[in-house]
Amino acid sequence: MAETQLMVWIDQDLCTGDGICEEIAPDVFLGRDDGLWVVKEEASHFGKTIIFDGNEAPDGSRGVARVPDSQVADVVDAATECPGECIMIEPYDPEVMAARGA
Repeated sequence: MAETQLMVWIDQDLCTGDGICEEIAPDVFLGRDDGLWVVKEEASHFGKTIIFDGNEAPDGSRGVARVPDSQVADVVDAATECPGECIMIEPYDPEVMAARGA
């Protein structure tokens, strides 16, 4: 199981559909069929793949994914480069993770 100190979510109202986040950090971001991006947790980091797309797990501000420590620099780069400024990075909060069912 990966170590994590941060969590990330995407404000769907601000997402421009550019996709640079997935180019920079494909283990954390995934394009959706509607042209917006969502966060995910990869099995290679957390033992199970969870895609926060509103189907198997919540999306938007409720779709909060853990960021593996090995991916922090890439996620920060993705947030910095995002034209919509929609990538929200926060300190890891076990209570938020428990509320989302993780």
